[in-house]
Amino acid sequence: MSSDSFSFWLTSWMQKQKIPLWGAADLRGFLTPFDAKGREFPSAISWAIPMNPLIMAGIQDGPNRAYADEYSRVNVLINDLAEKLAAGIEECGFRAKPLAASERTDSVNIKGDFPHKTAATRAGLGWIGRNCQLITRNYGTWIRLGTVFTDAELPCGPSVGRSFCGRCTRCIDACPAGALKGKAWYPGLPREDILDVRACDSWKKKHYFRYHRGHTCGICSAVCPYGLKVLKRKTA
Repeated sequence: MSSDSFSFWLTSWMQKQKIPLWGAADLRGFLTPFDAKGREFPSAISWAIPMNPLIMAGIQDGPNRAYADEYSRVNVLINDLAEKLAAGIEECGFRAKPLAASERTDSVNIKGDFPHKTAATRAGLGWIGRNCQLITRNYGTWIRLGTVFTDAELPCGPSVGRSFCGRCTRCIDACPAGALKGKAWYPGLPREDILDVRACDSWKKKHYFRYHRGHTCGICSAVCPYGLKVLKRKTA
């Protein structure tokens, strides 16, 4: 299949799945997961699934059962879409590998196989906020991300190269763990310069263990002004 034909197929697939925000990321120079033959992938398809804005607005003081259920629902949806997209890409004659949603494969460094957020910024979906979450123009941080690696030739990006958080520090002020360091993101900035991941993880496990064994919180996303704008549009 030619690159033009594949791009048309992919666009049609995204429209059929009603995915509102997606793009392709150039990942050359990044260490990606390997395929079955030990080969890396030069690119990825990244997309965002919006969360329920009323639920997100309701966790500014901490997670609740509605948020935990919504988190699970969207993750299941993302994993299902990723498997189907990867299968479709392979049927088109290209390599593909889905990246699981919210799967921690490195318990020592508290991370997964590859950051969904890296693919998303490279695809132009948004930037990394001071809360260490991806922020999009239309949905703020009230999203979950999906990623499928591929070797199909696609028009990528343009990648986002800076933060648009301005002087806002609402997420920093709201973080009960004091885990956010306040630095503005730029491509290549280490996660550790934005977030004390161990302080974040310890707080969640101590206070919110009943929700996904302490793997979720959401306060720093709930207070983000870009997300709150979504709620205002929904209730206007």
